[in-house]
Amino acid sequence: MEDKRILYVSSEVVPYLAENEVSIMSYDVPKMINDQGGQIRIFMPRYGNINERRHQLHEVIRLSGMNLVVNDLDMPLIIKVASIPKERIQVYFIDNDEYFKRKATFTDEDGTLYPDNDERAIFFAKGVVETVKKLNWVPDIIHVHGWLASLLPIYMKHYYKDEALFSETKIITSVYAQSFDGNLDSELLSKVKFDGVPQEAVSELEVPNYENLIMSAVKHSDGVIIASDKVSSSLTKFIESSGKPFLPFIPKEEYSLHYTNFYKKTLL
Repeated sequence: MEDKRILYVSSEVVPYLAENEVSIMSYDVPKMINDQGGQIRIFMPRYGNINERRHQLHEVIRLSGMNLVVNDLDMPLIIKVASIPKERIQVYFIDNDEYFKRKATFTDEDGTLYPDNDERAIFFAKGVVETVKKLNWVPDIIHVHGWLASLLPIYMKHYYKDEALFSETKIITSVYAQSFDGNLDSELLSKVKFDGVPQEAVSELEVPNYENLIMSAVKHSDGVIIASDKVSSSLTKFIESSGKPFLPFIPKEEYSLHYTNFYKKTLL
C-alpha cells in the first residue's frame, strides 16, 4: 500500500470513544495501512463526550469557518485535529455546536435516538468532503465505517459527482451488526432530495432504519466489506446480490492480508 491514499470516515474511533466493533476497526485498519506505508487520514464527528484536553484536540482555523447547508439552514463547520499517540496518525474532527456539543453520541440518557441524527449525518458527510477539498488531498479510496457515516457514499455519487478531485476515488463501505433500533427522522428522504439526490436512487430512505441506511450506502459504494459476523441475513443477502465486489467476514487475526488484497486487487 506504499503511498496509496486512504481516507477513513467513521462515526466512532478509539481511543476517542469506547471500544466496539466500529470504533476498534476504525483504528486497527488505518493503523495497518499506515504501517504498510500508506498515507491515511481519519475523519470522525467531534461529539461532546470526547475530552478535548486529554486528547489534545485543537481547531484548525484555516479549515474552519465555512457554512454548510442542511435542509436549507446554514450550519457553521468547525474542524479540529489531533494525533493518535505513538502512531503518527492524524484524526480530523467535524464539529458544530448545534449538532455535536451534547455529551453523548447518538442517544440521550434514556437511550432515545436524537431526533436530528439524520441532519447530523448529512452535515458530517458534507463536512468531510468540503474539508478534504480544502486540504487538496486526493484519496485513492474512501473507506466508510458506521451508520452515521453511511450517507457519504450517496453524497459522493450525487451531490459531489462533478468534483474533478474525486474522479478516480473508489468508495468502500464496511458493514457492521445493527447498532440502533427504530428509525431516523421521517423527513430524511426529503432532506437528501433537497440536495439534488434523486428519490429513485435512495428509495430505501423512505423508511430510514439501520438496514435501509446501510443498503443505500452499499448501492452507492464501489466495494463492500462485511466487517462483523453478526450482520443480519437479510443485509448479507442484499450485499451478495448487489453485484458489488465484497469481502466476506474475516476474523480479526486474519483480516490484514485480505483487506490489503481487497484494496489493491479489487479497487485500485
